[in-house]
Amino acid sequence: MPRMPTTVEAPLEARSGLPAWERASLPVPPSPRGLGWLKVVGPGIIVLGVSIGSGEFLLGPAVFVKHGFSLLWITLVAVLFQTIFNTELMRYTIATGEPVFTGFMRTRPSSTLWAWVYSILYFLQVGWPAWAGTAAGAIFFLVTKRLAVAADTSTIYLIGVSAYLACVAILLVGRRIERTLEILNWILLVCILGSFLLMALLFVPPATWVSAISGLAGFDTASRSFDFMPSGVDFVLIAALVAYSGCGGCVNVTLSNWARDKGYGMGERAGYIPAAVGGQKVNLAHSGFIFTPDHESMELWRGWWRIIRADQWVVFFCGAIAGMILPGLLYVAFLPKGMDIQGLGISAALASSVDARIGAAVAGSIAFIGAWILFKTQLDNLEAMVRSITDILWTGSARVRTWRGGDVRAVYYAVLAALVTWGIIALRLAQPFVLLKLGANVAGFIFVVAAPHLLYVNTRLLPVELRPPMWRRIALVAMAMFYAVFVGLSLASL
Repeated sequence: MPRMPTTVEAPLEARSGLPAWERASLPVPPSPRGLGWLKVVGPGIIVLGVSIGSGEFLLGPAVFVKHGFSLLWITLVAVLFQTIFNTELMRYTIATGEPVFTGFMRTRPSSTLWAWVYSILYFLQVGWPAWAGTAAGAIFFLVTKRLAVAADTSTIYLIGVSAYLACVAILLVGRRIERTLEILNWILLVCILGSFLLMALLFVPPATWVSAISGLAGFDTASRSFDFMPSGVDFVLIAALVAYSGCGGCVNVTLSNWARDKGYGMGERAGYIPAAVGGQKVNLAHSGFIFTPDHESMELWRGWWRIIRADQWVVFFCGAIAGMILPGLLYVAFLPKGMDIQGLGISAALASSVDARIGAAVAGSIAFIGAWILFKTQLDNLEAMVRSITDILWTGSARVRTWRGGDVRAVYYAVLAALVTWGIIALRLAQPFVLLKLGANVAGFIFVVAAPHLLYVNTRLLPVELRPPMWRRIALVAMAMFYAVFVGLSLASL
């Protein structure tokens, strides 16, 4: 009898409909020394900048002024989990040269389903231009020397739209968009955190410093007891703080897109998204690569992990903790405990109080810093969403890849135009801080979904030698459970 033809089963990474990885060698990692590290780290700088403008400058102060520093333990736990999550994101990108969104699309039932799921979740998280609106409050204070009130809503809207359009202008120029964001966030890290540190050393009493440090362990110095969850807390606000302590949700996942464009690991072979003005057409790979994990390759792999550890544990983890504490110290020192600062003037509330107690010069500096932080955070969040949706479309659709001669810039700027048009409409829908809390709560839910999804991708698709150790797998499960608790508390309080 004739033998029946055997069916060759597709590789695991190709079973959802995407192409299989190509075989290639792992690029040699850099070996920086001294100031050379500043050129090597980069993705961690971007996500740190996003975190400072969301949780650290807005949500953290709103919580600490109202309830005290004993809730700082939430930030410590959240940033710890997010740092582990971030390194696992970069594990996938170093190994394959793909953003993790592509890795998610490589899982069943289909790439199309996961493309829709994460695009919708991303939109629900940062499709609301809350940071442009809150930046408008700081700019309004700079010009008028007073806090915005309900009667100023239209003025705040027009300033917010102008800030949003300024973000678009910045994304049009440069060579590599990731590099532009990296430079802007280095300026933020050095100048803004340095300014907050100087002002905290000059104006914050020692007792407030002690209260903040004790709060990392959940200890309340006022009552001299541990108070992990003060009575009467707003769980919607607390859940937002948990999500945006660190970066938050889909923006964390976009770290892998920036790592690809930075050229980490196999990302060096994949290409990057160039800018419209100053950039040139780049062949961006729609599918990734994989290397044979032999002895030589694993030595190179360990060199890349050295870079990842510096980018995440030194830059992101330490910076996110400092970024939460330093603004919080100033807010708590200058605003009365229990004050509700969730309205239009949240970003200028500190400047207003400083103006009354110290003077206009320092108040103006704080208002300017606040406007810059929030404007740049809007820039980072807008770019992150545009970049991620562009990569999802580029990976999932052959028609998109051939549009306009296969130039990824056409796709990127078409997505940007659509999202900016929506953002101008969304600024009219609610107060910026309400939009911020809404997006942050969605970010918490995203972690509940993405942490186990990332665990599945890294333990099923990657070669055995490249998979995470057991303690990291346990940490991702614990992270999903941690965020699920606060998402549940937020929903139950509605």
